[in-house]
Amino acid sequence: MTSRYGMTVPLGGVSLANHRDTYRELVDLGYTDVWTAEADGYDGFTPLALAAAWAPELRLGTAIIPAFTRGPALFAQSVASLADAAPGNFVLGLGTSSNVIVERWNGLPFEEPYKRTRDINRFLRKAFEGEKVTEDYDSFSIKGYRLGVKTERPPILIAALREGMLRLAGRESEGVILNWLAADDVPTVTKIVSDAAAKAGKGDPEVVARLFVCPSDNAEEVRAQAKFVIAAYLNVPVYAAFHEWLGRGDRLAGMWENWKAGDRKAALAAIDDDLVDELIIHGSPEACKEHIGRFVEAGIKTPALAILPFAGVNLAQAVRDLAP
Repeated sequence: MTSRYGMTVPLGGVSLANHRDTYRELVDLGYTDVWTAEADGYDGFTPLALAAAWAPELRLGTAIIPAFTRGPALFAQSVASLADAAPGNFVLGLGTSSNVIVERWNGLPFEEPYKRTRDINRFLRKAFEGEKVTEDYDSFSIKGYRLGVKTERPPILIAALREGMLRLAGRESEGVILNWLAADDVPTVTKIVSDAAAKAGKGDPEVVARLFVCPSDNAEEVRAQAKFVIAAYLNVPVYAAFHEWLGRGDRLAGMWENWKAGDRKAALAAIDDDLVDELIIHGSPEACKEHIGRFVEAGIKTPALAILPFAGVNLAQAVRDLAP
């Protein structure tokens, strides 16, 4: 399918202290990468630091670290620490996150997310050159900061949804991280990234996608539970705008209208089963692998699987069933 094949960690129900065997099994099963997210649970760096010690064969990646929730200097320190712990084996995924995580949960203004992501990316590149940084960016200013860790800068991938951020990823980073899209959407978004990279005289960008997977034949139960997750995400303004741009405005209008009106039951009922089947990979393990393969054929170079434990799916067994 692809030379890279990742799993989202940590796995639910297993404490970080007990993840050594989990990481070792991922290596034995043929997984090449582990990827973390950062929302309301574990931070994005600690699970990867443990993986660096327990399973150095695995490439480590964040999908994603929000550009807003750390100050620039602390951001550089966190990135440098993990890069030093896993030399040449860490990829930083950087993105805007959302108003929910930034404003509601972290009490920070979610203002000009494009500029903030661009500026953090530019600052990190400058900081890793080892010189003192004094510079006024559009979204913050740095006065006399020098990164005290001497290590190689990891590749930076920018999480992107619509055209502006997709072009930024192609133009100013080593690749892009995609999320909440269907296999048929991949060529639309990756062309923008590749064209921007080529125009900037850069090589072929890496394309990572977080893919939500539930290896269960109980389609009715999976779809019912998946609609809650889809509604939770696709009512967030950045994802709503993304899917409207992709051409799903008419299909999602009923869900959006009912959600805004406070009728959650009607909002869920307005999500059609075909949409669930496009955005959530489910079915037998063989069917799931075939669906993942469609993403790869469409242009995804690194699938980063995120298992949804719907319909009684056992996470550990799902990891084994989906192994490459």
